[in-house]
Amino acid sequence: MIELHEKIDVSRPLSEVFRYVADFRSAAEWDDSAFAASKCTPGAPGVGSGFRVSCSLPLGSLTLDYTLTHLEPERALELVGHSRLMSVHDTIHFSEHAGGTHIDYRARFTLRAPLDRLEGRLREGLQRMGQRSIEGLREALEDNFPAPEAAPDTRRADRWLLPGLAHFSRWGYRRGKRRWKPMSADLRGRHVLITGASSGIGLATAEALAARGAQLTLVIRNENKARDLLRHLERETGNRNLHVELADLSLISEVDRLSALLQEKQRPVDVLINNAGALFDRHENTPEGIERSLALLLLSPWHLTESLLPLLQPGSRVLNVVSGGMYTQRLRVDRLEMSPDRFDGSVAYARAKRALMVLTEQWAQDWATRGIVVNAMHPGWADTPGIRAALPGFHRLTRPILRSPAEGADTLIWLAAATEAGKVSGQLFLDREPRTTHLRETTRENPREREQLQPALQAWLQRARGA
Repeated sequence: MIELHEKIDVSRPLSEVFRYVADFRSAAEWDDSAFAASKCTPGAPGVGSGFRVSCSLPLGSLTLDYTLTHLEPERALELVGHSRLMSVHDTIHFSEHAGGTHIDYRARFTLRAPLDRLEGRLREGLQRMGQRSIEGLREALEDNFPAPEAAPDTRRADRWLLPGLAHFSRWGYRRGKRRWKPMSADLRGRHVLITGASSGIGLATAEALAARGAQLTLVIRNENKARDLLRHLERETGNRNLHVELADLSLISEVDRLSALLQEKQRPVDVLINNAGALFDRHENTPEGIERSLALLLLSPWHLTESLLPLLQPGSRVLNVVSGGMYTQRLRVDRLEMSPDRFDGSVAYARAKRALMVLTEQWAQDWATRGIVVNAMHPGWADTPGIRAALPGFHRLTRPILRSPAEGADTLIWLAAATEAGKVSGQLFLDREPRTTHLRETTRENPREREQLQPALQAWLQRARGA
């Protein structure tokens, strides 16, 4: 048997420290050997919760199946992990200490054949691993990371079309993940509003933020999905601070109704995520006389965000989900609403997302003195229901390299939760790095087009209201 014993003090409240460590998926962020971790059982962490942790060890990698066997809130955790080569018994005690938290961590490794013959040789390596792991936990909990910057090789890739596009794939996600910092920010008490939360990127984001304790308001269109959505999130995360608002965000009247309801509640919005969207394969106007792509993808998030400005406080974040397709388009305000005879759903989608990126930059500048952070992200190429339905050919061609919805949503989750993500504004992110907004110089808009964007949106707004 090999035993490890480490102690640290961190300047974080005991409640936050305990919640972060109790969800043992966090081990992939701070444990020196762990490179992946998942939760195998539904609900909030508690006795009986299961976790699967993949580790790199001197003699290769292995997967440990952990069970949380003992939990005393804000006092103690015990976990037992098993694999074919070893078992691990972790005991972690927590106590308040000098305005922060003291952590006492013990681990016992029992090696099985043939590793048991190497116990003496492995002892020193495992002890060093334990020391690095506890220091990794200290770094995670101190949560004092610098503002995000693009790595040199990322900046080089963004200067060329094909390398930049390659980063949209699953390979790009795995490449970026190797550099990520831990994300230990506590979201309890923070109100997050997510549009388009019933599937794909929106659902993956809602699951992750609910698991971190955020209070969620989820805006979806389909009433039949509302009950199932709440039941799913509560079962998977144990979070009961969830609420659904029904709204068809392609209609300005519905956006008006939703924003009036939210303002009446006078509940500040800490994070607003504009995610609702769809790619339409044929031209159709809404009942208010606005082409659907323009209405849902641009006019709606612009109007909703502007309407909710009174609920955004210093420190609030506005996050806009755009698309890599915007790299193909230049902002031309007079071409945002496509005519029936020249309609192309993919082009309409990309043009709206390009305009939403410009809005991101404008809001970030206009609201900087208010302390409101505004950023955009694109999820790369993700295997979502929307992609399968709207672009079946693209989906068939690229399926082997597509990201999962959770991988596509990761940067959105990070922008909503991570402390360092609140230190920059007006940026476009992919895989937690700021990225160029233009892969080709021919797509750069001129200042006049930027100046015309919001007046044009105001005109469309009035037209919709007059329908």
